[in-house]
Amino acid sequence: MKIYVNKVNESWIIDRIRKDWYKNKQNISTNYIRRSDIVWILSPWVWQNLSKKILEQKKVICSHYHFDFDNFDEKEFYLLDRYVNEYHVISQKTFQQLQSLTDKKITSIPFWVNQKIFKNLPDKDLLRSNFGLSNDDYLVGSFQRDTESNDLISPKLIKGPDIFVDLVKKLYKKNKNLKVILAGKNRQYVIRHLKESNIPFRYFQMVNLKELNELYNILDLYLVTSRIEGGPQAIMEAAISKTPILSTDVGVASEILHSKSIFNHETFANSEVNTEFAHKKSLEFTIPTGINKFEEMLRSVHES
Repeated sequence: MKIYVNKVNESWIIDRIRKDWYKNKQNISTNYIRRSDIVWILSPWVWQNLSKKILEQKKVICSHYHFDFDNFDEKEFYLLDRYVNEYHVISQKTFQQLQSLTDKKITSIPFWVNQKIFKNLPDKDLLRSNFGLSNDDYLVGSFQRDTESNDLISPKLIKGPDIFVDLVKKLYKKNKNLKVILAGKNRQYVIRHLKESNIPFRYFQMVNLKELNELYNILDLYLVTSRIEGGPQAIMEAAISKTPILSTDVGVASEILHSKSIFNHETFANSEVNTEFAHKKSLEFTIPTGINKFEEMLRSVHES
């Protein structure tokens, strides 16, 4: 059995997942689609770059992460569906969405997290000092983009940047030591509103993975405020690094976090961090255990 995984080259989590796969599963992978038995369409939004003729000759499994039905391209979905034998999703919520679109087999497995990169670090005081931050600061983090890439102004509402800003404002009223830690691209919406509200923040636009893990480790709280989400992988990264995290009920949140750590706008004040619960659940999806679940899925596709 040989697997070919399609490329996206967007400097995003999917690129990391593909890199991890080829590093850990060299014996069953190929960089040449013609030599493959299975084509894993990890990035369905660029599937048109693949040869339709070759897809017709292979077993094809396609991953999906979430469906925004307000902006759903039904025609594009069913164009690809003609070539797909089975589907993969990374959360039970997306499983339920996809069930409404297809009768084909769907397997739900959250993406693995690389515990050699994302991990709990000792000496939080030194870490904060290295970033020029005080031990007295109450640090609230968000590392997801929040504006549409076409104008860098309009909020990407499925990511909930407006919810994030609203919650931070409420927290800041209660704790003037609060400081927001931002990372990643396209943070213009949140930055603009933090400035308007005079809420202190630090923005680390482009950090490497070592620095990103360090940023998780200095936080007092990581907030996921999305309305629609596939993962987000931040839930896994925060959980494995023992970063306190609260999340809306999106993606894998209900599969990794304690129920009291999941909130909506009305229940946020009553939500509770449970770092140990999240960490224990995330251990089920580290390497090699987490990545081996995907090999089992792909072998099943090959044998079907």
